[in-house]
Amino acid sequence: MKLKKRQKKALRRILIAAALFLVLLLVRRLWPEVWWAQLIAAVPPYLIIGWPVLRKAWNGILNRQPFDENLLMSIASLGAMALQEFPEGVAVLLFYEVGELFEDIAVGRSRKSLADLMDIRPDYANLEIGDLLQQVEPETVEIGSVIVVKPGERVPLDGTVLDGASSLNLAALTGESVPVDVKAGDPVLSGSVNLTGVLRLRVEKVYGDSTVARILELVENSSLKKAKTEHFITRFARWYTPLVVLAAVVLAVLPPVLNLTHHDPAQWGEWIHRALTFLVISCPCAMVLSIPLTFFAGIGGASGRGILIKGSSYLELLAKTDRVVFDKTGTLTRGVFEVVDVHPEPEISSGELLRIAAAAERFSDHPVSASIQAAAGPISAQDAASDAAERPGEGVVAIVAGQRVAVGNQRLMQALGLQPKGVFGAGTLVHVAREGRYLGCIEIADRPKPGAAAAVQDLRESGVQRIVMLTGDRKAAADAAAKELGVTEVLSELLPGDKVEKVEALLKEGGKGKTLAFVGDGINDAPVLARADVGVAMGAIGSDAAIEAADVVLMDDDPGKLALTMRIARKTMSIVWQNIVFALGVKAICLILGALGVAGMWLAIFADVGVLILCVLNATRAMSVKKL
Repeated sequence: MKLKKRQKKALRRILIAAALFLVLLLVRRLWPEVWWAQLIAAVPPYLIIGWPVLRKAWNGILNRQPFDENLLMSIASLGAMALQEFPEGVAVLLFYEVGELFEDIAVGRSRKSLADLMDIRPDYANLEIGDLLQQVEPETVEIGSVIVVKPGERVPLDGTVLDGASSLNLAALTGESVPVDVKAGDPVLSGSVNLTGVLRLRVEKVYGDSTVARILELVENSSLKKAKTEHFITRFARWYTPLVVLAAVVLAVLPPVLNLTHHDPAQWGEWIHRALTFLVISCPCAMVLSIPLTFFAGIGGASGRGILIKGSSYLELLAKTDRVVFDKTGTLTRGVFEVVDVHPEPEISSGELLRIAAAAERFSDHPVSASIQAAAGPISAQDAASDAAERPGEGVVAIVAGQRVAVGNQRLMQALGLQPKGVFGAGTLVHVAREGRYLGCIEIADRPKPGAAAAVQDLRESGVQRIVMLTGDRKAAADAAAKELGVTEVLSELLPGDKVEKVEALLKEGGKGKTLAFVGDGINDAPVLARADVGVAMGAIGSDAAIEAADVVLMDDDPGKLALTMRIARKTMSIVWQNIVFALGVKAICLILGALGVAGMWLAIFADVGVLILCVLNATRAMSVKKL
């Protein structure tokens, strides 16, 4: 295990202090009654190992924020030295520093996956200026500029391939190591690594709007959204520390004062020693350090699998999720439509029906429109559409060859006073009308994603009680897709606004302490993603809307990672509560024993440092969750 420079310095200080501590033990054994010899032997290791703690405690007092673990350790160690318990005074700080080193190493491990993710930040861009290439800062490159990415280099900006073909490693973005082939015309995302050929790219986004910049901003801000458990620990420590200091003062003073009739000066030393032991035991380091570390480890472990979680609060919510609502298109299905059949009226041919529909849909970027245009082929100039207007949730109305054409779903036809033709196929139906006359319909199919059915089953096995699919498709198409996916509850023929209403209703049906997650493609589901307890964006590579609206982003379009995300969340919360219960339980027992004089300073050191080390090591387990 490779240590950082700071950790090596701390380790050297601990080893030197430990060696001098052994000398102190030898001096105490040889001359147990010579206190000044022990003091001389104790001062060097005490200052070497304790100076950082004493300095932090003093700075806390100056800043009017004295009540923390540094003050507790300083009082306990200085008190032990004053009572001539020199080995115990040094041991308190020595083992405390050992615990701090363990915690620092554990944080380093949990940061590794996030640090690897931060390595996607590009150092430069090869800007093409005439026949020359100039290395420039990515932030200075403008949209429309041409950059060159050589084999082995990281793509600095989002762009489109102009020339060349290559394979890209997207592992830093998606967590998957399988290379993706690209050629002229294909989009390329910043943060990916060019493996084989030279690529010329046209820049499509400035650096601040690029995929890599958005991901880095998301990860860097993830620690700002704390879970309720973290806030509880912060408030707990704020009140806990001054209370235990007051309790220690009472323990040191009250028993000897109440026992004045049998005055014995030795009693003061005994009760002060018990109070100092009480302070060491009471130090809340184990919880204060291990709880945030556990959440950080969970977020770090998820990021290494291509799962970006915007804060520990969402880990806590995911652990309590019992209902999952999926958008269908682009989430559970490919979102790539194909024309599978054409159903024209008798007076019109299939080819003409496709041509009219494609002309009206020419300026729409909806996947359904793209599939119709692909099936129809090139559109002639005389069929060019004008005055095109999209009607959300219904379709498009445009002027084609001087005639008013409407292309959309059954709802649009009914709004125009037409009765669509009854077709019983499982695909999505796109109806076409011209000048108020129904011309027929086009059947379009969208296939489920590979692994989508398995993802639904994984969620059930993970304890999700209710899985719902929302879609704007007609009932027959929605039911067919749901049957293939294994989803038993489907709400179909919904407008975009209807989805928000349905999610609102599902939120009200949930039990106390349970949460609902909505999973969408992140492009047109932003209102629902924002309304759900937890919004999860699927297929989010390159989607600004997904990164903005969602609380969790699955970077590789794999619905199977939702169940993995929930297992990570549940394991993280399990470890959090294990550490809380273990730390409080051990400390409660040791505090009682310390106050009764049964527990000495060495047990106090274990109750503090030993519990800290065990909790920190337990926290690092949040990084490793196996995928089913």
